[in-house]
Amino acid sequence: MQESTATDPRVEYASRLTARRLAAARLGRFDLALSAVRGFLALAAVVLAWLAFGRHALSGASLLLPAGAFLLIVVLHDRLATRQTRAGRAITLYQRALARLDGNWARPDAEDGRRFLDPNHPFAADLDLFGPSSLFQLLCTARSAGGEAMLAGWLLNPAPSDVLGARQAAVDELRPRLDLREALWIAGADVRAGVDPEKLTAWGESPPLLPWRWLRPALLAASLVMAAIVGAWATGRLPGSAAGLAAAVVVTISMVLRERTAAVTDHIGRPEAHLALLASLIGVFEAELANGPPVTSATVRALHERLTVDGVSASRQIARLGRLARLLAWERNTMFAPVAYALLWRPQCTAAIEAWRRKNGPRIAAWLATLSELEALCCLATHAYDHPERPFPTLSEPAQGPTFHAVAVAHPLLAQCVPNDVRLGGTASDPRLIMLSGSNMSGKSTLMRTVGVNAVLALAGAPVRATSLRLSLLALGATLRIQDSLLAGTSRFYAEVSRLRQLVDLARGPVPALFLIDEILAGTNSHDRRLGAAAVLRGLVEKGAIGIASTHDLALTAIADELGNKASNQHFEDHLVGDKLHFDYQLRTGVVQRSNALALMRAVGLDV
Repeated sequence: MQESTATDPRVEYASRLTARRLAAARLGRFDLALSAVRGFLALAAVVLAWLAFGRHALSGASLLLPAGAFLLIVVLHDRLATRQTRAGRAITLYQRALARLDGNWARPDAEDGRRFLDPNHPFAADLDLFGPSSLFQLLCTARSAGGEAMLAGWLLNPAPSDVLGARQAAVDELRPRLDLREALWIAGADVRAGVDPEKLTAWGESPPLLPWRWLRPALLAASLVMAAIVGAWATGRLPGSAAGLAAAVVVTISMVLRERTAAVTDHIGRPEAHLALLASLIGVFEAELANGPPVTSATVRALHERLTVDGVSASRQIARLGRLARLLAWERNTMFAPVAYALLWRPQCTAAIEAWRRKNGPRIAAWLATLSELEALCCLATHAYDHPERPFPTLSEPAQGPTFHAVAVAHPLLAQCVPNDVRLGGTASDPRLIMLSGSNMSGKSTLMRTVGVNAVLALAGAPVRATSLRLSLLALGATLRIQDSLLAGTSRFYAEVSRLRQLVDLARGPVPALFLIDEILAGTNSHDRRLGAAAVLRGLVEKGAIGIASTHDLALTAIADELGNKASNQHFEDHLVGDKLHFDYQLRTGVVQRSNALALMRAVGLDV
């Protein structure tokens, strides 16, 4: 396959979009030509029929030529329609790719993954992982439900260190393989529409309807014996009673197995069609490994090995099932039906299908999981290709302790934003807690989301939006979007306290926690807030966690002083010019010295 060598993804996407549009236009012109030919042939057939049967000027055989040509055109038209559909899908792929680079990825018709959002998750809602304009919507180019679920799982659950390095290598290797991602996108549409993973897996893992391994050779031997007896009777070498006995045996075997073979016949159609669609995706992957650049990633090689059974690819295994299903359908041919019955055709085909399911059925779940992982990797590879300037993060050694060191880190979902340096943990000179102060709209919440979302990307195996990022394995938790609930009968303060308890529990776990707490305990009085915030933050730091806590209450900034070199006060500033506030969104050391609350109230007309 010819892969991209362009350094600018926009140039490559635009070039491919132009090529696919030209191809679609050519196919469209061919379609018009075929339609015209079909019309001409239909008219010619009418004229010839009139001459043959109305005027008796021609033989009826003269209709064979236009009829045959018409059938050929129908077949060509059907194949052309498939190619047009594929060309249209490719056009959509590159249109969306260019829109994504323009920042127009939050489309109403794009999958946003909201079904994966758990309100009790410690950071998913706070960091906008799912829903409209979410990180998932930016990243997801998967076409199957399994691929979407795999990507969502990676965002929700940070990978272990050994998995993380291997995943980064796989994403980096898949980054330039646009042909693979295009082929998966095109074929994946059919899989999404036609495959029910749960039912397909259940069919593969259900008990066999013909569990006897000896049945296939026994049926084959019986059919050969029956054929020999009938042949001998037909040539006069055996009496008619022998043929009658053979027929009785055939009828008996067919009757004994009738219910089981009927069940196999009734159940095979949909799974076989679904597996054929999966085989198209598997075939795409196999073609890439066979014709693309050599694969060096251990993860990508392992995916391919999981799609191989006894040295035979899964696509070939599935193709064999398709052949068995087609052979089974032969018995519906009126001319062949008597022969099929005499040769025990249905029992033999169903026994072969059940033998296939007994061997390969339990592997269907693994095939689905493998393709889901490949799609999720391609989602991250697409993001990496879109942003070649963004680096993969570096994972620090566990001995260095919990670490988050980012240079010029910015929010991946914002087209324009001001980057900042953030250092948490890792060395004795770096704080484990940043007490973040600043006025309204100055950027406190955005900075915490920036840290959180980049940590999610890093621990999923994706590049990050920063000049560099070094971090340790971290368990994330946040209180950036805590709300009350009328249905649950809980106040915002109670919801926040419950989440803080969740963060404390995270800090007690085997993986150090990264906490992001916005306006800590803002829902209570200043006395309780001061004591409670100090106790919670001190407890988190003492348990080995690192994080950021923001506040408007400048009295809480004293907490950083109490923790000594384990904490640092940092802030954002604003400047009032005339009646307008200006923000530079630059993170600075120390406590903010001014507030804009009164200025904002005056700006909206309040007399304060």
